Amino acid sequence: MTEAAAPLALADQPHDEFLWLEDIHGDDAMAWVRERNARTDAALVNAAYTDLEASVLEVLDSKDRIPMVSKRGDWYYNFWRDAANPRGLWRRTRWESYLSSAPQWEVLLDIDALCASSGKDWFWAGATLLRPAPGEEYRHVMVALSPDGGDAVAYREFDLSTLSFVPGGFELPTAKTRLGWLDADTLYVGTDTGEGSMTASSYPAATRVLRRGESLSDMAAKEPLFSVPLDHLSGGVSHSSTPGFERDVAYDVLDFYNSRSYLRVGEEWVHIEVPDDMSVSLHHEWLLLRPRTDWTVGGTLYAAGTLLVIELEAFMAGSREVRTIFAPSTAQSLQSWSWTRDYLLLNLLSDVSSKILRLSPADDFAATELDACPPLHSVDAYAVDNEDPEAGNDYWLIATGFLTPSTVYRGALTVPPTEATPAALVREAPSFFDAEKYSVEQHFVTSADGTRVPYFQVGPKNIKLDGGNPTLVSGYGGFEVSRTPAYSGATGRSWLERGGVFVVANIRGGGEYGPSWHTAALQENRHRAYEDFAAVARDLSARGVATAAKLGCAGGSNGGLLVGNMLTHYPELFGAISCGVPLLDMRRYTKLSAGASWIAEYGDPDVPEQWEFIKTFSPYHLLRTGVKYPSTFIWTATSDDRVGPVQARKMAARMEAMGIPVWFHEALEGGHSGAGNNEQAARLHTASHEFLWRALNEKL
Repeated sequence: MTEAAAPLALADQPHDEFLWLEDIHGDDAMAWVRERNARTDAALVNAAYTDLEASVLEVLDSKDRIPMVSKRGDWYYNFWRDAANPRGLWRRTRWESYLSSAPQWEVLLDIDALCASSGKDWFWAGATLLRPAPGEEYRHVMVALSPDGGDAVAYREFDLSTLSFVPGGFELPTAKTRLGWLDADTLYVGTDTGEGSMTASSYPAATRVLRRGESLSDMAAKEPLFSVPLDHLSGGVSHSSTPGFERDVAYDVLDFYNSRSYLRVGEEWVHIEVPDDMSVSLHHEWLLLRPRTDWTVGGTLYAAGTLLVIELEAFMAGSREVRTIFAPSTAQSLQSWSWTRDYLLLNLLSDVSSKILRLSPADDFAATELDACPPLHSVDAYAVDNEDPEAGNDYWLIATGFLTPSTVYRGALTVPPTEATPAALVREAPSFFDAEKYSVEQHFVTSADGTRVPYFQVGPKNIKLDGGNPTLVSGYGGFEVSRTPAYSGATGRSWLERGGVFVVANIRGGGEYGPSWHTAALQENRHRAYEDFAAVARDLSARGVATAAKLGCAGGSNGGLLVGNMLTHYPELFGAISCGVPLLDMRRYTKLSAGASWIAEYGDPDVPEQWEFIKTFSPYHLLRTGVKYPSTFIWTATSDDRVGPVQARKMAARMEAMGIPVWFHEALEGGHSGAGNNEQAARLHTASHEFLWRALNEKL
């Protein structure tokens, strides 16, 4: 931390002169936005910029991209956007057709046509299908549509037998709704029905039963099926209709990392009694438990990140004879799992490279490794459809790397287990740049407190270590999100092919080494994530990759907070910063959009003792006169109802007022991603990379 960036005492906090910019759709605020957008466009947009944006859009709109599918019954469903269908098509096909070079898709819903016919702008936000009775086809769907790309959505009932919306069917207005099917005539719904129905975090607090023919007001008049206190994050109810394992489960999410699960027994909700920070997962007769912190039960200590299993019925009867089916190590962590009919697949990271285990419940969860993961790649396995009578043990294998386009394989597990047959190639994405010119390296650096932190470096094979390589460092460092190798044709074209180096920093706060990697940078320890990122920046300079003048960083959302702290704490380490949809005003973040939901991550600024540490990573309050800051691009979206646009606006306005070099752009729609279609996504990607490139090459 530089001396100039030392935080002010609480009593000395300056008056917030830019509160007026919190009026998201106010005339004055929007006039300010339009003026800055025009100024940024004037600075960035030229013929070269336009050509680069077109090149990025070509990647995003490519018809050779893999149409990822999910299986429901005998159909494979996909949502697709391209140049001809900017809002997208919801469609499906059969397996034999999907395997062909030109699948025959049945279009279920054309979002562009819907916008034209309804006179409203809609963005696809997903579909919830009702599991049919055995022998019947999928038919009942609740389609989610967003008016602006934000988290708030409207729901309409859709019929797969007629390929049309159901006249007089279920319909819910735009809100942050959570719903699920109970049966063809009944939904479990949590939505905004007025005062007391939504939590302080802006999510549903109460779940009620909505029956066919009832209005929203009819539903609101009923007693909740399940509800949570308004200061909790959210609550809800889900129904499992798996034959033989039908049940209702309610969840009370206290905060981002603490929740309670309940089974419905008769008219009562019975608590599954585990610590609040335990991840709980039910599948058939099994209860899976993954503690976020060390857990001692029955005299045995289970480390954070362990995966435990016990029969649900035994656990509810009082047994605590859990068994360990995965134990983490200093290098290895569990990222996710998926059940096929007869097996449990575990997706692991070992020093941020993938590893996959197949576990056999019938053989006391004996584990076998699948030989499917090349080094420095990300590979995930998950079930195709664990209840399909013929394909219940089939699994998808999705592989990608920084220089390896995404590839989809399909494999089948045998009973009893045999020597695994390699999964068959299904689809391979095209390459959008010449990968032969580049190499991927993994490096480790020691952070300020002695912790060993990994990072990936992608750049020319014969890179000159003279400090002159324009280098972009990307990071996140929060919410136990792991940054793993992934192919990006857009980044290849907009950064690597221009001679740049691309770096991904696996800093604490993420989940690369399990929950302890995340909790190490929570709240009062937030500085560790920033120290890790700064250590990577210094190591790149020490190794001769890039001097500070040639080093840029980029991050979005929590990553925007990360790079905002690079700006205010470590301005001497970077030549340019791109800060997207960011948290920046940590004094008021809990009052803005869904900010209250992240108190478990950052702390509560309304508690004086917690503000004492929060203010040390609140960039809006850490800007100082007399400091030489790197050029900064701040971008956001008016329709972002998760973080919201106002923190970005206020930061840019304060920097302007202080004479600090800053460019600002606010997309008018697209939600938290800032992009509701491929054209908008290409524009934001290009703007961020073009800004960084010019700033690092002294052309801006």
